[in-house]
Amino acid sequence: MHSVAYRRFLDAGGREHPSNGKPDFGDERTPSTAGRNPLTKWLDSLGSLFKGSSGAASDKHLQELAEEAERASPGSRWAVFNRLGDAYLKAGDRLRALRYFGKAIDALLLDDQPEPARAVAKKVVRLHPEAIRTLCTVTWLDLASMKFPNAVESLREYVRGAKEGGQERLACGQVLEMARLTPDSGFLAEAVEALEVMGCSENAAQAREWVEKGQSPKAPKDKKTFHALCLKAAIGSNVKMKDKGTVV
Repeated sequence: MHSVAYRRFLDAGGREHPSNGKPDFGDERTPSTAGRNPLTKWLDSLGSLFKGSSGAASDKHLQELAEEAERASPGSRWAVFNRLGDAYLKAGDRLRALRYFGKAIDALLLDDQPEPARAVAKKVVRLHPEAIRTLCTVTWLDLASMKFPNAVESLREYVRGAKEGGQERLACGQVLEMARLTPDSGFLAEAVEALEVMGCSENAAQAREWVEKGQSPKAPKDKKTFHALCLKAAIGSNVKMKDKGTVV
């Protein structure tokens, strides 16, 4: 039985991968045409551009589609942004592709679709392993789904990216908030180590106190609240890092 978010992903023009039944975020999706306006129009237009020639005319058309998508609801525009990312990637414009993949992630988060958001985010990380904002998002989404071993691995990648990008100070605030919310002792201990590695000694000391107590006194008592707070934090971290000039 598919989740509500996954069914919405399929309704928005996504499809299952034929080999494993999981969401397919490649550039070969064929959207359903029944009652999907204006989404169907956008995706059809993008599909025709994939088959056409690249150049100034195509680029102008892509920009027009992007402007239309910006005015749509989050549930509609993420699919267009994702396909725009694919189109620019095919055209060799990697930076613009990453920007549109980032916009797709933002739209999915605003539309409360964490599963597809994580799939697009992982695509960004494969293309750009130093994508600090996206690495942070993936960590929050792993926490939201309570996949704590995955969250630990994502946290390590996030911290490594933050150090390489000189973003330790910003990352420390995010990691401390993750430690404040998590009910998992393993992730909490990893957060302490991450804060120490980034040189955030005061934050590390605070998180270590929570380790000794079992968890932070602010940690939610129920899964639903924890999930909602993690998604809210993922959206907030995106806004904060974009304000700092981080593309993805």
